Amino acid sequence: MPRRLTAALSALLLTVLPLAGTPASAAAPRAAAQVLTWTADDDITRYKSAPAQAVAGETTIIWENSTATGNTTGMPHTLTFDTTTDGYNHDVTLNILANPFDVNNGRHQATVTLTPGRYRYFCSIPGHSQMVGELVVTDGGGGDTTPPAVTAAVSGDRDGDGNYVGAATVTVTATDAGSGVETVEYQVDDTSFLPYTQPVQVTAIGDHSVQFRATDQAGNLSPVGSVSFRIVEPGEEDTTPPVVTAALAGAQDGDGKYIGTATATLAATDTQSGVATIEYSLDGATFTPYAQPIVVDEVGMHMLHYRATDVAGNTSAEQMSHFTVVPPPAEDTTPPVVSATVTGERDDDGGYVGGATVTVTATDDDSGVAKIEYALDTGAWTPYAGPVSVRTAGAHTLRYRATDVAGNTSNEQSATFTVVADDTDTCPESDTRGTVIIDGDDTGVPNVDTGDGCTINDLIAEHADYPGHAEFVRHVETVTTALVTAGTLNRRQQGAIVRAAARSDVGA
Repeated sequence: MPRRLTAALSALLLTVLPLAGTPASAAAPRAAAQVLTWTADDDITRYKSAPAQAVAGETTIIWENSTATGNTTGMPHTLTFDTTTDGYNHDVTLNILANPFDVNNGRHQATVTLTPGRYRYFCSIPGHSQMVGELVVTDGGGGDTTPPAVTAAVSGDRDGDGNYVGAATVTVTATDAGSGVETVEYQVDDTSFLPYTQPVQVTAIGDHSVQFRATDQAGNLSPVGSVSFRIVEPGEEDTTPPVVTAALAGAQDGDGKYIGTATATLAATDTQSGVATIEYSLDGATFTPYAQPIVVDEVGMHMLHYRATDVAGNTSAEQMSHFTVVPPPAEDTTPPVVSATVTGERDDDGGYVGGATVTVTATDDDSGVAKIEYALDTGAWTPYAGPVSVRTAGAHTLRYRATDVAGNTSNEQSATFTVVADDTDTCPESDTRGTVIIDGDDTGVPNVDTGDGCTINDLIAEHADYPGHAEFVRHVETVTTALVTAGTLNRRQQGAIVRAAARSDVGA
């Protein structure tokens, strides 16, 4: 919004209703015993600073939305006391519109009388609904021994090194939850303390320190705080516009279209005077100040135009991004289709000679297959990574299932088959328990066939004769190390088996 139009609008809308018997006037009211200060900047989601507590009685309210408090765009805000919501005090009527270009340069003052209880305040401009807060007022009774809390903020144009260009403005804020703030003071570069009545502007080139302190009505003096900064000479005239960019984000389909929503984030940089505003226009609408990422959920093709202006008034060339939003797919409630095939050499009775291989496949036309699992005989469910080879002689059942990306899991299915020993089966009396078990301790590791018809339990041979317990544990370490090298076990599974061997009494 042009500066002149913003100032005219602010002057038209400035409203200070009667404040607990105190008439509004062009002249600033006299200072009350307690001073409470609210400030705002470019953000439309919160006040920059606001008091949380006060004491009952006559109070001076300072409401500042100015360049000194960080408003660089001329954005108007109001300070409005709620007089309708249940549970809050309704005896103060206050509604002040302020912006840096109004007749008071965004700084307004009013005197009210607060009573014990709670006051709710907010910004009444549409779109600023999140700028809301609560002020707790006590009756001021009891001895106050706590000094005020006092802070300061430095604002102004800064260069790439963080120095302030030409001038810096220091805004001091003090609060006191006990008796209330009596006075606020400041001094520049250790000169002498002066009463603080408005933000302090420092223009001398060089390094500076501003000290500040506050005293409450009970006479408690705060510790001295300070802020330090450097002011440098303004550089040469800025004639270069900012560089402005846009980044689009969101889930995309195979054609690069955004599914459901697209979010556009704008950014601008200016290495000289600094960025003042970023503006955008969506689908031919009027250019609007950019404050937060733009979320577009309307289905169809869209065109986003954007530009930026620096503090010196240079505006970038208009940029454009185009994108398409498509409807999100229907919710996937259908589980995958899963099947298994058993292969291998078979004898006349249908048994698989020497071993059988089970291959599991799954398909899902909606969200896609996320995982396949299987369980052999009484073993636990295991992620399926490839065909499962079963060489242990005997009857077997392999159960299998699949889950899609949407979380739908298919019904459990199974394949039943029998493996018969051949001449290469070195463990005809194989231990075919589903998991590796040592001395009754179930490790949870699948007891798979390691080749030649021998399972892991067969190789561990817990019932063999060992000179001692340590020799059994070393035997288990040797066997499992070979199985890790062969890819039958991983390191975690080996650790579980070796620890179970160490806990056992085998060989003791």
